[in-house]
Amino acid sequence: MSEKKQAQSVREARTYNQAAETVHAGLGRISSRIRLSLSLRIAGHYCGRLARTFLLAAVIMTLALAAGNVPGAISLARRVATEAPDLEDGRYSQLILQDARADAVMVERTAPENFGDQVKEFFTVLTSGGAPWRPVFMLDNGTEGHIIRLSLDLRESLFIWAAIIAGIVLADLLRMMSFLRRRKVLDKKVLSPIREMTEITKTLSAANLSNRINVAGMKYELQDLAVVINSMLDRIEQSYNSQKQFVSDASHELRTPIAVIQGYTDMLRRWGKEDPEVLDEGIGAISQETVAMRELVENLLFLARHDKKTLLLEISEFDPADVVKEVCQEAGMVSGDHRFEMNPCESSLIHADRGMIKQVMRILVDNAVKYSPADSTVTLGTRPNGNGCILTVTDHGAGISEEDLPKIFERFYRADAARNSETGGHGLGLSIARIIVVAHSGKLRVRSKVGTGTTFEIVLPAEPSSGDAPQEEAKSRRKKKRG
Repeated sequence: MSEKKQAQSVREARTYNQAAETVHAGLGRISSRIRLSLSLRIAGHYCGRLARTFLLAAVIMTLALAAGNVPGAISLARRVATEAPDLEDGRYSQLILQDARADAVMVERTAPENFGDQVKEFFTVLTSGGAPWRPVFMLDNGTEGHIIRLSLDLRESLFIWAAIIAGIVLADLLRMMSFLRRRKVLDKKVLSPIREMTEITKTLSAANLSNRINVAGMKYELQDLAVVINSMLDRIEQSYNSQKQFVSDASHELRTPIAVIQGYTDMLRRWGKEDPEVLDEGIGAISQETVAMRELVENLLFLARHDKKTLLLEISEFDPADVVKEVCQEAGMVSGDHRFEMNPCESSLIHADRGMIKQVMRILVDNAVKYSPADSTVTLGTRPNGNGCILTVTDHGAGISEEDLPKIFERFYRADAARNSETGGHGLGLSIARIIVVAHSGKLRVRSKVGTGTTFEIVLPAEPSSGDAPQEEAKSRRKKKRG
């Protein structure tokens, strides 16, 4: 029996908890709607502004009433004080008081003991006229033991004041009611576009980044907000597409060497143990593809560091002519099928990352070797340019078409002629070169003509600009080394 009661109590507790959760959720939805109802908040704000305006108008009207009656009351009091009362009842002449609708009579004087009693007597007398529209003032006419009690009739002035205040109140109430009745119009014209923005942003995902807010029918600040949001979505979509293309291109570039390595591995597994020639061929191919993969991974890591703003420069002072000479000598030893010349080669001094500037020159020379015929000449040079210098690499190869020139610095981009050739490469060299040059506050320019050749120019200042964060850190590191 106790188990049945316990089970029943458990069921009752569950039912109570479910009911409580339902009520709580309902109240939460209601409070959320009330809290998030912008039209109600706008209406309440507008009504509050009207209420504050009414209070200000009431204060102004009260001051105007006082300003209109106080001077007349003072003048009347002065005239009454100079007159003598009727000896029988102590009243003053009605000829003086009839136009002012006042009454004056001489009464026995009371002598307050201190200032507090005087203030108390003043307010007592002020409200002792029998009605709020007949305030009473006590005047001293110099007669010993007596004082004048002057009673003013302000019904006409108070009626005008009350009529004006009632008119203001009625007008404000009508305006409030009209505004509350027009909440639907406000909701349609102002809040509907905001809800549309909310719904579009809720539905945004990687699958529909191309959705945009319709700015037709919007005006003023809402239209500006919609345009800004659409512009932000354009940048996000462009960045996402670039990242997606980057991943796709990187995967495509890695797929080929991985497939080659896997193919030679299978071949070695089947025949390499017995055939030395097959073994040598497989090991050489795997080694070559491993080098290519390592180069690609290093380039991808360089681009990733640049994208994360963690690319640092080791700034030092050097002569770029020495870098050009080193690159020219190394290229001559590696590429025996081409001739390398230096013209011109003028000395200058710059502050830059020597290793990265040398890497840029290697990239440009490597491109010149790849896309120019054997026995052709590749010319390297450097010359001063103001406080900086200009480094050049010129080849006499196939050149670059006008359609491809704006795209050659894009990641993984290669012209059709380059893709169809057997020169290899991943299309990252020029992108890395431009990143390095821009990091030094320089410019990488190119001139090319199909069938004639291509010239790359690296324009470097004497010292990188301090506006870049990596440069600031590099400078601090350089100062530490000098210290």
